[in-house]
Amino acid sequence: MRCDRVWSHARLATFAAGRPGLGEIQDGLVAARDGRIVYAGPRADAPTLEADEQVDCDGRWITPGLIDCHTHLVHGGDRAHEFELRLAGASYEEIARAGGGIASTVQATRAASETELTAIARRRLEALTAEGVTTVEIKSGYGLSTAEELKQLRAARALGDQARIVTTFLGAHALPPEFADDADGYIDLVCREMLPAVAAAGLADAVDAFCEGIGFTPDQTRRVFEAARALDLPVKLHAEQLSNLNGAALAASFGALSADHLEHLDDAGVAAMARAGTVAVLLPGAFYFLRDTKLPPIDALRAAGVPIALATDCNPGTSPLTSILLTLNMGATLFRLTVEECLAGVTRHAAQALGLADEVGTLEAGKACDLAIWDIERPAELVYRMGFNPLHARVVGGNTWTR
Repeated sequence: MRCDRVWSHARLATFAAGRPGLGEIQDGLVAARDGRIVYAGPRADAPTLEADEQVDCDGRWITPGLIDCHTHLVHGGDRAHEFELRLAGASYEEIARAGGGIASTVQATRAASETELTAIARRRLEALTAEGVTTVEIKSGYGLSTAEELKQLRAARALGDQARIVTTFLGAHALPPEFADDADGYIDLVCREMLPAVAAAGLADAVDAFCEGIGFTPDQTRRVFEAARALDLPVKLHAEQLSNLNGAALAASFGALSADHLEHLDDAGVAAMARAGTVAVLLPGAFYFLRDTKLPPIDALRAAGVPIALATDCNPGTSPLTSILLTLNMGATLFRLTVEECLAGVTRHAAQALGLADEVGTLEAGKACDLAIWDIERPAELVYRMGFNPLHARVVGGNTWTR
């Protein structure tokens, strides 16, 4: 078999469905041609391979490239001052209702040019890719007008030279100042003008909304989802973070890719997600940053067989986190996820949450050759350590990027 590259003398964590646990292979290799894996498995079982380049991994571990499946990387400004207010006792909702929160980031994002937004986001993305991330979802939602949302999405797509970028339209994130007292009017704009413009430009892979007391009602969210369905765009939802509005069940009724946050998710929501195959995306960075005490219903999600993903939720107000490795540790320490659950949450299940299960997230023939190569003795180190980055090299589409 002719190949472009072969990575040999490696230990693999394949996360392939047909293998137990992490899908570990102690003496394995990965072979790629035209940016896709043609073989990933035991060296002893490999076909005869003729490669243009042989890479000796010297016993290092190879995992699928890591996936950050929920971020808000593209935005202007920061909210360090609000952090100070929180330390002084103000709540997230109090700050938002006083004109801070998302509204302040909207102002800064609107003031920035598309080029500036891309440059600022690139630095955040570099922090993620330096830790083995090869696929990143980036949401809009800080423009809140047709032109500004398109600007955000274009800025996100411009980052595709560093990683696989998946873009999500989050126009229903908050009310812009020009619609301060007219939520239904703004949702009309989202459905009538913004969504069709985004779809016509081909700038969104999915549609999201913030279904919450300080966001949008279930009825308003439903209208957005119906408009997205008419445009053949899949949906996902910020749900049950601060209260239980039964958003996860609503999302599941539309076959949502994921429901995210979920601290206040109830048993009915869990069951609805399980029936629909909707992934639970947990965001421990926001849980930590907001000093939350209400844990997502991990045991109920496990019992129902709902896939669990983890993500940074990188955003300026509630999770200014650009470390996928710290996210893994938080998933274990705060949510008591196992090592296997944490690592599957940033590989196989994260891919499912983006609708990319056939493309990335496991080491299997036919998938994109996105790899992370690690200087570790066992995969548990990726979850166990804090402030330590053992990445040796990152491979995207068969091309190697070193640290």
